[in-house]
Amino acid sequence: MCLAVPMRIVEINGDEGFVESSGLKRKANFSLIKNPKLGEYVLLHAGFVIERVKEKEAQKTLKALKGI
Repeated sequence: MCLAVPMRIVEINGDEGFVESSGLKRKANFSLIKNPKLGEYVLLHAGFVIERVKEKEAQKTLKALKGI
């Protein structure tokens, strides 16, 4: 089973940067999406951002993950 985690973009430097969730900051590769923007929520899987996510959905998922 694979899991992609919703995270917020906090730094962009070309195709790489950092995303953050619940105080955890991870390096991310943005090459699979176009025009990443600071502050937007994305799904991170194995170090790659694979999809954009609406903030409301990201918060809902993160709340569910905290309950596990």
